[in-house]
Amino acid sequence: MVQWIATERISGLVPAPGGLAFVQDLLNSSSDGLVGPRHTHDDLLSDIVSARNWLTSAGRALGESSDLDFSLPSLPEEDLPALRELRSELRLLVSGQAEADQSASLSRLRSAAVTVATTSGPSFVALPSGYGWHWVASAVLAESFNAQREGTWRRLKACRNPACVAVFYDRTRNNIGVWHSLRSCGNPANLRASRARKRASAEDRGN
Repeated sequence: MVQWIATERISGLVPAPGGLAFVQDLLNSSSDGLVGPRHTHDDLLSDIVSARNWLTSAGRALGESSDLDFSLPSLPEEDLPALRELRSELRLLVSGQAEADQSASLSRLRSAAVTVATTSGPSFVALPSGYGWHWVASAVLAESFNAQREGTWRRLKACRNPACVAVFYDRTRNNIGVWHSLRSCGNPANLRASRARKRASAEDRGN
């Protein structure tokens, strides 16, 4: 059974389709995926034990969801800083900040490489390669490329609520979703905006 432990621990989130869920799960492995003190989660990459557990789970889920056969890499403790930097770079990319800030460093993502393997017939498949965090970066590169080719990459988004950085897959018909959860993020934000408009209107009438 496919299980994306980082994404599925966040209320209101449903994993993205196929291997794109691996990219989403890496992003949701951080500790700030929900709003409010009752919804805090541990950073799954904070220590080597939890990071290895995450990689084992996410790697197996990637193989099952993509119908790929590969060996999971070992993850040395010294790879943790690079793995967290990779996640930060990926967040800049998904949130659109890398586009806005041309000075943003994406060195971890740019160093990724994949292995191309042939399948039956004329088709081929991209497989993760390397060891430790390099393997994770390679898997991210392969699945991001596949998602762009399939037109699903643009549906992977960071919640617009500044206090919530959960990454969700937008399943709205016209790809217009901006909140990971309408209940926990959308409704409160809309209510605040409505109150602000009413205050501004009342001030205008008073002048």
